[in-house]
Amino acid sequence: MIRAYKFLLYPTMRQTWALGEMLRDHCSLYNGALEERRSAYRHASRTTVRYGRQSGQLKDIRAFDPERQGRWSFSSQQATLRRL
Repeated sequence: MIRAYKFLLYPTMRQTWALGEMLRDHCSLYNGALEERRSAYRHASRTTVRYGRQSGQLKDIRAFDPERQGRWSFSSQQATLRRL
């Protein structure tokens, strides 16, 4: 038997704000990584940038921008890069 579960989320205003900030920062990370891949492919004689390289750069990105990228979970940011 297959069961489906539905969980309802009723966040507070503060939680809603935090989730929005997290979404914004993860979108920024995703778009930046996508742009890096596209420009490397176009300008560097069709060189591909893969997840491993970008995941390795994540530590530097978090150190450079601790107020935005540095405040979120490292593993959630890796998952964002992995989805790309």
